[in-house]
Amino acid sequence: MVGGGPTDAETLSLALSLAPRLVAADSGAAAALAAGHVPEAVIGDMDSLAETDLALMPQERVHRITEQDSTDFDKCLTTIRAPLIVGLGFTGARLDHQLAAFNSLVRHPRQRCILIGSQEIILLAPPALRLDLDKGAVLSLFPMGAVEGASEGLEWPLRGLNFAPDGQVGTSNRVTGPVWLAFTAPKMLLILPRSVLGQLVERMLARPYGWG
Repeated sequence: MVGGGPTDAETLSLALSLAPRLVAADSGAAAALAAGHVPEAVIGDMDSLAETDLALMPQERVHRITEQDSTDFDKCLTTIRAPLIVGLGFTGARLDHQLAAFNSLVRHPRQRCILIGSQEIILLAPPALRLDLDKGAVLSLFPMGAVEGASEGLEWPLRGLNFAPDGQVGTSNRVTGPVWLAFTAPKMLLILPRSVLGQLVERMLARPYGWG
């Protein structure tokens, strides 16, 4: 899924190698078309997609949702049915759009979704997850609500901490060995190096995974 924020052809190609069916959120269709790809669907209120780009889309692929109580990213999450979504163009540029995307990740805990940034990837942490990361790699956690966790393979263990957006957060932890994470609620954002994307996709497609 491609959004209207900053992206590039290389990142789009990487995302398509992992999740080959392309959907655009509103003006994300412009980035897809510029890279030579016609999305299977474009979803949103179409308030930011230029008419010239909209005219290049087969009309049966345009899914206009006009309500203004949700973002285009949120509209996509509520509409798409897929085993996994890899999203780009939803981080960077406008901070309000980025924060809204993080809010949507938490509001839709059953949707498996990874967002790709320029250096990092971000997702809603599942109930439990194992990853093999390079020793010394940075692993950050940011709570979007009250949540507790447990861990192995981190310099600063999570067990016994009460995380909250206005209290304890978990930025810039460091990996010391094979990582295991567990959380009590679908409220924690997990931020990882972009280099772990392929491994993470494999783990997220394994079952059981996620919050339902």
